[in-house]
Amino acid sequence: MPRYALITGASSGIGLALAEALARRGRHLLLIARQRDALESIAYELTQRFGVEVLFRCCDLAEPLQVSGLLMELEQGEREFDLLVNNAGIGTSGAFVDQDWGREQELIELNILAMARLCHAIGGMMASRGGGQILNIASVAGFQPGAWMSNYYASKAYVLHFSEGLREELRARNVKVSVLCPGPTRTAFFRGAQLRIGKLDGSKLMMSPEEVALVAVRALEKNRAIIIPGWRNRLSALFPRLAPRWLVRRLFGRIIRGFAQP
Repeated sequence: MPRYALITGASSGIGLALAEALARRGRHLLLIARQRDALESIAYELTQRFGVEVLFRCCDLAEPLQVSGLLMELEQGEREFDLLVNNAGIGTSGAFVDQDWGREQELIELNILAMARLCHAIGGMMASRGGGQILNIASVAGFQPGAWMSNYYASKAYVLHFSEGLREELRARNVKVSVLCPGPTRTAFFRGAQLRIGKLDGSKLMMSPEEVALVAVRALEKNRAIIIPGWRNRLSALFPRLAPRWLVRRLFGRIIRGFAQP
């Protein structure tokens, strides 16, 4: 029976790049996102190019009832998933108390709760079968607090620490867990979070989704625990461990505020 990789947030950015990289390696896919037209087009293209089966399911993972419906379908279906990629996520910027609470709640529902529910349900299926692999997408933002993006940075810290803990829990049950922590990546994230890219767009700090996906797929094959693409991003993740906490939060707060929209 063929096994599938399930990828959330697969209609653009890193999720789409990961879908292409896995399809190129002969993996069958189930793509999850909100945009039906985009998913339909992507599924057709990947099938034609790589000869794999690409299924898709429209689902807003920020809506708990839709997540429940998706999980019910997966549990009752006959397909087996040996790779779960939790990529879906959003960002917000600005002073937390000045933001619309509905948007901030959506961030928590998507970045944290949906990710954890999928790990619980699909990770449980993998554990009962005795094997599988999970890749959660965090960020270098998860290594430190980030004033003016406080909710987003905290959500990625949750993903990072949760993934590391889950890796240890599932090790004996042959379920491998990795966490991808990219730095600035050329996707629609900045527009969605209302951030000004400025000179960052042309700098060496900005990576393409394809570069990030290639690093991630190669690291998955080696069962890396924490995957940080790019040496500059690895230095960025190391800095908060070496500097005083007061300096870290002030420095990153000042940097983020420079990108946040007024």
